[in-house]
Amino acid sequence: MKAVVQERFGPPDSLRLRDVDRPHAGAGQVLVRVHAAAVNPYDWHMLRGDPYVARMLGGMGLTRPKCPVAGLDAAGVVERVGADVRGFGPGDRVLGFCPGAFAEYACTTAPMLVPVPEGLTFEQAAALPMAAVTALRGIRTVGRVRSGQRVLVNGAGGGVGTFAVQIAAVLDAEVTGVCSAANTDLVRSLGAAHVLDYAREDFTDGRGRYDVVLDNVGNHPLGRLRRALTPAGVLVANGGGSPGRVFGAVGAMLRLAAANAVARQRLRPILPATPDGPVHEDLSAVTALVDAGQVTPVVGRTFALADTARALRHVEEGHARGKTVVTVA
Repeated sequence: MKAVVQERFGPPDSLRLRDVDRPHAGAGQVLVRVHAAAVNPYDWHMLRGDPYVARMLGGMGLTRPKCPVAGLDAAGVVERVGADVRGFGPGDRVLGFCPGAFAEYACTTAPMLVPVPEGLTFEQAAALPMAAVTALRGIRTVGRVRSGQRVLVNGAGGGVGTFAVQIAAVLDAEVTGVCSAANTDLVRSLGAAHVLDYAREDFTDGRGRYDVVLDNVGNHPLGRLRRALTPAGVLVANGGGSPGRVFGAVGAMLRLAAANAVARQRLRPILPATPDGPVHEDLSAVTALVDAGQVTPVVGRTFALADTARALRHVEEGHARGKTVVTVA
């Protein structure tokens, strides 16, 4: 099969499209014929091998990538199921967390998958797993957004942001989205009552106060972010794209924890959505919102499998609109 192979840590140009053996579905596993795979900041962290502390913790490999085939979010059709798998069979349309998603086939465990909602393309379905689950956790689980609250989403035009705006609106919050001028109409169409152009307005200037701030960008110091909160407000920090070769998101979370110990406001990180944690319940909740017509994935650009390196560079630049997706089959 064709797959995007990562033999060493490095820039996107270090990726190679190669012929590799098709993975085998063992007990409890599902082999998926991949039709589309989404690109996340997680992918370029894995590609570059940063932050370095994550290598020491064993999440990505110490001197070379633990998983030679890149990618995680996928949507496709079940090809084969291993022993002890219930609920899925060949031909089922599925989406979920599939390590090695930038390939024609990927293997994962059954709890990492859910059925594709009716009416979604594979590209839209692939956009859901990491970004939508992260948004759900940020708004509902960590932020505990309630009806009537004022919620601000920084980075509202990106992958997590477009889902977060919709989920907060579903919870009947008054949503303010911060994005580029080019994404203003998009963010308003997703349910934002107010939209701020980050190039012209600074939401941390203290003039506006919010019950919950979901920060997907990390472009403001913690002290200024707290100025945007009500006295009992909640800052939810999504560190998926945090810069820093040594500590990155880990360092940001430690700083947040230290500040939270002395702050009256609540300062919370989002627990990352990865294949190592429990995600089936959140995946099911996200697809239920899609089935109900309350959430729609936003796919900004698509790339062919052979152009996966270009797709990663596009996301790494930090201005991608909605989700960037690699079309595989």
